[in-house]
Amino acid sequence: MILFEDKKVRRTWFHEEWWLVISDVVAVLTESVNPSDYLKKLRKRDLSLGEAFKGEGQFVPPLGIEFDTAGGRQMLQCWNIVGILRLVQSIPSPKAEPFKRWLAKVGYDRVQEIENPELAQKRMKELYKLKGYSDDWIEKRVRGIVIRDELTDEWNKRGVKTQTEYSILTAEISKAAFGMTPTEYKQFKGLKSENLRDHMNDLELIFSMLGERVSTEITRTKDAKGFDENKDAAIEGGEVAGNARKDAEKKIGKPITTNENYLSNPEKKKLIKK
Repeated sequence: MILFEDKKVRRTWFHEEWWLVISDVVAVLTESVNPSDYLKKLRKRDLSLGEAFKGEGQFVPPLGIEFDTAGGRQMLQCWNIVGILRLVQSIPSPKAEPFKRWLAKVGYDRVQEIENPELAQKRMKELYKLKGYSDDWIEKRVRGIVIRDELTDEWNKRGVKTQTEYSILTAEISKAAFGMTPTEYKQFKGLKSENLRDHMNDLELIFSMLGERVSTEITRTKDAKGFDENKDAAIEGGEVAGNARKDAEKKIGKPITTNENYLSNPEKKKLIKK
């Protein structure tokens, strides 16, 4: 999620370039209450735009990419930067030029982050600070992202390809580690479209990292190939974290999992209250 003039635009990094949710862009430029309907009428009015949507000429056609939404995982129509720029040309809006400049900066920032990954981490830490998270929490969250990326890279190399398969493997680790799938965990915490790990406390993050890090090691040790073998490794990795969690709960006398979230009170403020 990124912001243009305080308006949310969803994006994802796919095939080495940014893809933006088309309806979000239309909503930003037109303030239409029904961006999908606006786009449908626009394509009828501008036939060359309709051709661009089909991938004719220099344009790659839009793709359906899965995103977390308030209604769960949904396929949303996205377009790369070149396609979005073509779309902007067809929308009469005073925001068109500022939006083009904003798009250029979005692309440039990503190129910098690829060349220097520390920049991405720095920006991420700054964003979490602005949201009210403590430095200790931020360090764990960022470390968890690195561990997660390492695991998904391993899955990708070993034949796990679809988003559905990634979700299933992630659910197996979570179920073995916490007794809940990510969907059940979000319900437990009273979350909807929010990122679950952004609402975990220190211990929850630590056991999440443990489950995924051990899963990575088991995957490599067993040289798992294909979905089924990677699923077995994921379950075993989650079980290691689950057993450690249960031992910790016996020692500290309370559950590691908590229904606490940071929707109303930032993590830093809750930490001070404790």
